[in-house]
This record gives sequence, structure tokens and C-alpha cells, in this order.
Amino acid sequence: MPTLFTKGDLFNEPGISAFAHGCDCAGGMSAGVAAAFKKRWPRMFEEYAVRCQDGRFKLGDVFVWNEGKETVFNLAIQEHWKKKAKYPALVTALEKMLPLAEAAGIETIGLPRIGAGLGGLDFPRVKRILTDVAAGSRVALVVFDQYIRKAPPAAT
Repeated sequence: MPTLFTKGDLFNEPGISAFAHGCDCAGGMSAGVAAAFKKRWPRMFEEYAVRCQDGRFKLGDVFVWNEGKETVFNLAIQEHWKKKAKYPALVTALEKMLPLAEAAGIETIGLPRIGAGLGGLDFPRVKRILTDVAAGSRVALVVFDQYIRKAPPAAT
């Protein structure tokens, strides 16, 4: 599927219930968009931290978290928050994530500018990677390359 780059609020976009973001392998989610993931899914963060601590979450890995109707793909693209993210780890994690999403029947995954904020990656290069890796998949990636706050949808 094509990769769509858009502006908006990743967590308040109608039709998106699966999300992905870049993580380090040291158990940190204290800054950037990762902190928003940690706040939104605190039990996910607890399990992620345990996996990092016992060595089950390494560069290129994907840790999938399901909660209610939402799915989160945690992509291991940094060894430590003090180190820059790695392009090969991003490619490997994306290549693992897409078949997992397809098998789960997920059609769309929302992402931030993965690895290009605190991860230190060059966003034009990240865009090419996202576009190339997703090209052969049935899963569409919707990348929010500029955050614009949107009110959450009203409860029905």
C-alpha cells in the first residue's frame, strides 16, 4: 500500500486504531512521542520495560501490544536513548511489523516521524524507507509528519 504523509493528531484520527513508534532497548519512554505512548498505555510500558531489562527486546525487534480495540507496535530502533536510532534496525522492525499487522487483519497503522525526532534520523531518508518497505504490503502507513492537536472524538 502507499504510505501517506499527513498533518494532524496521531491519537485522534478517525479510522486509526493501530499505532507504531520507535523505542530504545533500554526501557526508556520518557521523552518525545514515546512519553505520550507511555501515558496512553501504561501497562504496555510496564511490559516493555521488563522485556528491555531481561534482554527480550533488541534492535530490530517488534513488541506488539493489544489493549481493547487498539494495537501498538513498539519498534526497537535505538540501543539506548542516549544513542542515535539505526536505519537498519528501522528497516528490520518495519519488515517484521507489516506481516504481523496483515495477519491480525490491520489495514492502517498510524506513526509519528519515527526516529526523526529524538532518535536523530534524517526524515527524508526515513520517508524513503517507510515508502519502500510498505510498498509491497496490504497495510497502509499513515505518517503524521506534523503534529496538529485535534479534540478527541466525542463519546457516543
